[in-house]
Amino acid sequence: MTHRERLHMTLNHRQPDRVAVDFGSTAVTGIHVAAIHRLRQALIKDPSYRVKVIEPYQMLGEIDAELAQVLGIDVQGLLTRKNLFGLENKGWKPFTLFDGTEVLVPETFNTTTEPNGDLLIYPEGDLTVPPSGRMPKGFHFFDSIIRQPPVDDDNLNPADNTEEFGLLGEEDLQFYRERAKALRASDKGVIMTMPGTAFGDIALVPGPWMKHPKGIRDIEEWYISTAVRKDYVHAIFEKQCEFGLANLKTLIDLLGDTVQAVFLTGTDFGTQRGLFISPEAYREMFKPYHIAINSFIHKHSTWKTFIHSCGAVSELIPDFIEAGFDILNPVQCSAEGMDARMLKSEFGQEITFWGAAANTQQTLAFGTPDEVYRECCERIEIFGDGGGFVFDAIHNVQANTPTENMLAMFKAIQA
Repeated sequence: MTHRERLHMTLNHRQPDRVAVDFGSTAVTGIHVAAIHRLRQALIKDPSYRVKVIEPYQMLGEIDAELAQVLGIDVQGLLTRKNLFGLENKGWKPFTLFDGTEVLVPETFNTTTEPNGDLLIYPEGDLTVPPSGRMPKGFHFFDSIIRQPPVDDDNLNPADNTEEFGLLGEEDLQFYRERAKALRASDKGVIMTMPGTAFGDIALVPGPWMKHPKGIRDIEEWYISTAVRKDYVHAIFEKQCEFGLANLKTLIDLLGDTVQAVFLTGTDFGTQRGLFISPEAYREMFKPYHIAINSFIHKHSTWKTFIHSCGAVSELIPDFIEAGFDILNPVQCSAEGMDARMLKSEFGQEITFWGAAANTQQTLAFGTPDEVYRECCERIEIFGDGGGFVFDAIHNVQANTPTENMLAMFKAIQA
């Protein structure tokens, strides 16, 4: 069975020959570049090899073809042309992390260092504009720098919060044509990250790729707006949805069945202990746009649609299914009400669980290799029955994850 066939069977809730595996295909299913470096050295032992940083906001690394083969990974990602700081992943140059790991970064990955040692990064690599990200000294990834202009409620213009959305240009289309050619030459399954369909994703609201963001860009102010400026938020989402549907038509026509799944949104709705949005608010503010996007995709393609939402979201899963989502990630089984057996029993026939395997907050980071192995084997046993499960960690694997624990996680796949 090829990797692509394995993913196809999984997404159609049929039992594959073994569990399908994804690491590194999206910005929410990745591994920190430092962790990949250590994992690669343990398995391949090439001291001169530098891992590429393909998502600098979280400093996620590329899992190259050689490592993917060793690890048994079935899925590869079709990312957007530019990453979250507005940089194209090309023209690689050397960079050294705070912990001494030597990596490669895009040619326009430009930083400056504060007197206290913090690292600042700039949108599109433009050092003449204010920085949009900060990595505190000794840390492993960037936080957005909030560049919120004063909010004048009497003169708020939804267009200020939609200037990042628009129709795909010729550079984007050429990028997708070239990537599609490479993907068709591979036997891997493919998930595409769709630009512009993540309604209200708090990682995107500050616009770290934008030189001079306007509108509401402060995270707290944005959350307030979803409750007290509903008309403003709806106006943003309506325009965003308009562009999203037009771009989906273009990409479906261009890519066809090269793509098997599409990552549409990473908007989080849950905390560790419950929802931070009521079901009623989700249904009013988000669900109509999710229905519109999912319905279009299902009408015009065979693609399966992927929603990422951390935390205790079991109460919203019926709404996600009703909105048309086929895949839920990261499946945070440690959160309140997210028991693995309950989730599989209640929803396993209607939605694919992508993630769920290793608890990156607890077991994978702080447990023993044996604890990691047993947890992963248990999750494969629970979620893998009858298909509908893509093995991946519960969100991105962090920089300081013990290498022995990562090896135990991948060992469980072969058990």
